[in-house]
Amino acid sequence: MQSSEQLFERAVKRIPGGVNSPVRAFGPVGGRPRFMAKADAQKIWDVDGKEYTDYIGSWGPMILGHNHPKILDAAANAAKSGLSFGAATPAEVEMAELICRVVPSIEMVRMVNSGTEAVMSAVRVARGFTGRDKIIKFEGCYHGHCDSMLVKAGSGVMTSGIPDSAGVPQGCAQDTLTAVYNQIESVEKLFADHPDQVAAVIIEPVAANMGVVPPKKEFLQQLRALCSKHKALLIFDEVITGFRMGLSGAQGYFGVTPDLTTFGKIIGAGMPVGAYGGRRDIMEMVSPVGPVYQAGTLSGNPVAMAAGLAQLRILEEHPEIYQYTEQLGRRYRKGISEIIEQTGAACRVTGAGSLSCLFFTGQEVTDYQSAKTSDTKRFAAYFRYMLENGIYLAPSQFEAIFFSNAHTEADIDRLLSLTESFLSHE
Repeated sequence: MQSSEQLFERAVKRIPGGVNSPVRAFGPVGGRPRFMAKADAQKIWDVDGKEYTDYIGSWGPMILGHNHPKILDAAANAAKSGLSFGAATPAEVEMAELICRVVPSIEMVRMVNSGTEAVMSAVRVARGFTGRDKIIKFEGCYHGHCDSMLVKAGSGVMTSGIPDSAGVPQGCAQDTLTAVYNQIESVEKLFADHPDQVAAVIIEPVAANMGVVPPKKEFLQQLRALCSKHKALLIFDEVITGFRMGLSGAQGYFGVTPDLTTFGKIIGAGMPVGAYGGRRDIMEMVSPVGPVYQAGTLSGNPVAMAAGLAQLRILEEHPEIYQYTEQLGRRYRKGISEIIEQTGAACRVTGAGSLSCLFFTGQEVTDYQSAKTSDTKRFAAYFRYMLENGIYLAPSQFEAIFFSNAHTEADIDRLLSLTESFLSHE
């Protein structure tokens, strides 16, 4: 097998930047991306044979760790019957029933193929249901790469220093209004400035694409009340938090009920899949029942459904998994806070549940602007140090650290020890 270096030399000739998603690029942190060969439990190995403890987990869905035997068996058995039919299958019904059973706000759900597609569809449904055009989103919240959502988005566009995206016509984004995360006054002003025009407010209930920024106390409740007052829909983008912060997602964790919810690859145990769902009267706007058109040949793919069902059933049967992964998150955040205090490092640690982030800034991080005060050069040095020591983090300051059920307390202790060593000598 060729080395990562050799594969990258080949990749840049045929793939833009040598990667199929910008967040995999190592440009912001220096060096070249590692090409991965295999993974198991909390470990991942590159083609050069180097072993890492993985804190990306395919960007969140591997909450049970890599290669869980029940998930592998479910996917393999489904594949033996056919990879794709372009027709209805029993697993789609079972998945829909499971989601509606464990997420109280969802009465009907539609399967799609990615989180981006789920958001795009949910926004279209919200506009169709309300008869309004404008959507409120928040600075730094990433909702996929559909045109109307690439306005002050987080994640890759923050890392690359690109404020928006070329190729998006002004008309596509003119109905997207931007508020400040954790500042309810900014949302109130937008409603006041655009009376009876806002179809929906979309939010990551825990922002996880400008680093991890939890909501302030009462912020989500205030947002719910504001949407109800103005007869706008509240959309929770739970592509990251869904089935990770708990079986009922962030909405269950914080006790706030959205009108529509979007999910991503966690419902496929990491395979390409997504879904959106909500109240019956809203979802019955979707074709073929209603006038809002949305379709997909691969939606509800039988292999992805089988893998996802296996994972979600394990999570449903073993709620202690959530207790354990949150415990790991708390252990990490407590340890980092103590290290910051001991070393005097200009850093902040944030997180909620099994999501965490170490920011290289001395400022409290509560929104997009404060997240951007982080020193990305310091982060790049930290990333390289951790990579050299067998820790695989996202190559961006503005992504999350994900803990899984496969990680151990010893893993967290080593993560803390290496971080202390770096901060003590930077």
